[in-house]
Amino acid sequence: MNPPADHARPAFPGGHDAADPRSRLLMAAIRLFALQGYAKTSTRELAEAAQVNVAAISYYFGDKAGLYRAAFLEPMDPTEDLARFTDPALPLREALAGFYAGFLEPLRHGDDARLCTKLHLREMLESTGLIDNGLADSIQPLHDALVALLVRHFGLPGPDAELQRLAICISGLGVQLHVGLDINEALAPGVNTGPGAIDHWHETLLRAALAMVEAEARRRGVTLPADPERTTP
Repeated sequence: MNPPADHARPAFPGGHDAADPRSRLLMAAIRLFALQGYAKTSTRELAEAAQVNVAAISYYFGDKAGLYRAAFLEPMDPTEDLARFTDPALPLREALAGFYAGFLEPLRHGDDARLCTKLHLREMLESTGLIDNGLADSIQPLHDALVALLVRHFGLPGPDAELQRLAICISGLGVQLHVGLDINEALAPGVNTGPGAIDHWHETLLRAALAMVEAEARRRGVTLPADPERTTP
């Protein structure tokens, strides 16, 4: 039996409906699978955490594997993140600012969003095979769009290996902020908290990315297009 058609995918992060059993199951799954892993999380635990009958798992997701797949993939829709930086009319600084805005948005929504990152990291370590889907559905489009942005601003006919490496380094700044969130806070207490902390991180990431891009432009002997939004740190 299929679930009702009006049970669309819940908005995420921060927009799940606590009155919707499917949404509660999805959020419970993200939390438990992130903290315990797929193998160590039972359907009974999932149902109890979501305050639903165990049969709701098969009703909405088919089985435990289907629920895991939804928990892993549904929050990864890159559409909004892509829209932040792919407009060809955007100056370089503004485009990179949009790119990092997408990286930092989950950090503005508390533990639920952060658990998605932990779930993705756990999947890398204890793979069920879904990481390939996540790569194709979310990570690859963002990487390709960033590479296209750099190709356009460098005036190249296409990407070469060094430009691919540059794109990975730019992304890596944002990835490390998620992966090392707790470590960063232990090393520098307060760096992730307090008024404006995320905005400060945004500006720091942006300055570092622009410095990397400008260093690569100097190495190539390329003059980047004038950017009316660029400011001197």
